[in-house]
Amino acid sequence: MKSILIVDDEQHILELLKFNLRKEGYNTFEADSGVQALEILKNNKVDLVILDIMMSDKDGYEVLKEIRFNRDTKNLPVILLSAKSEEIDKILGLELGADDYITKPFSVKELVVRVKALLRRVESLKPEVEDKVKFGDVEVDFSKRTVKKNNQDVSLSFKEFELLKLLIENKGRVLDRDFILQRVWGYEFDGDTRTVDVHIRFLRRKLEDDEKNPRYIETVRGVGYRFNERSE
Repeated sequence: MKSILIVDDEQHILELLKFNLRKEGYNTFEADSGVQALEILKNNKVDLVILDIMMSDKDGYEVLKEIRFNRDTKNLPVILLSAKSEEIDKILGLELGADDYITKPFSVKELVVRVKALLRRVESLKPEVEDKVKFGDVEVDFSKRTVKKNNQDVSLSFKEFELLKLLIENKGRVLDRDFILQRVWGYEFDGDTRTVDVHIRFLRRKLEDDEKNPRYIETVRGVGYRFNERSE
C-alpha cells in the first residue's frame, strides 16, 4: 500500500483528500504545518507528498527545498497545491523541484488521477537490473536514481530524472515536446509544452558547462530535443 503525505493548513482540505485517497486504497499521513510535515517524513516511509504552498510556519516552497536537499527524500515525488495560478508561481514551484502543480479550487478526481499517474511513473522507472551510464563528466545510475557530474552529486527532481532517462534511452533520436509530455507526465499537462522547455532548462543548468552551447542536450529547432550522439 502506497503512503501519501497531505500537507495543508485548511482542515477541510485535509479531510477531503484523506477521505478520497483512502477510498482509492492509499494510506495517508496528514500535516497542517510545514514543521509537522518534515517530522512525518523523518519518521515514516512516504511515497508521495501533496504540499500546500501558503502556510504560516514554513510555506510549501521552504518545505520543498528541505525535501530536495535531504539525501533520503530528494527523489520523493511532490505535487504542489496552491491558490496561486500565475505562470510565474508555477515556474517557481517547478524550478524548486516540484513534479506537478495544481491550483485551487481543484477537482478531487483530477488530483487523484495525477497522483496515480505520478506513482505509476515512479514504478515504471525502477530498473530490473542495476544499470549505469556515463557520458562525458556525467554519470547516471538508474538503479539508485543518482546523477553525478565531475564525481559530485547532482540533485534532480523526479521529473528531471525521468526526462533525462527518456533522453538517454533515445540517444540520437529527436523527441518532440508532445511525445515527451506523454511519456514523462503521462497525461495532458494543461496542454502546455512549455513545461518541457522549463525542465530542459533546469537539466542544462545542472549538467551542462555552457547552457547556451549545450554539449549533451541538443535543441532541434521547431521540433524538440535530442540527446547528443557526440557527447561521449
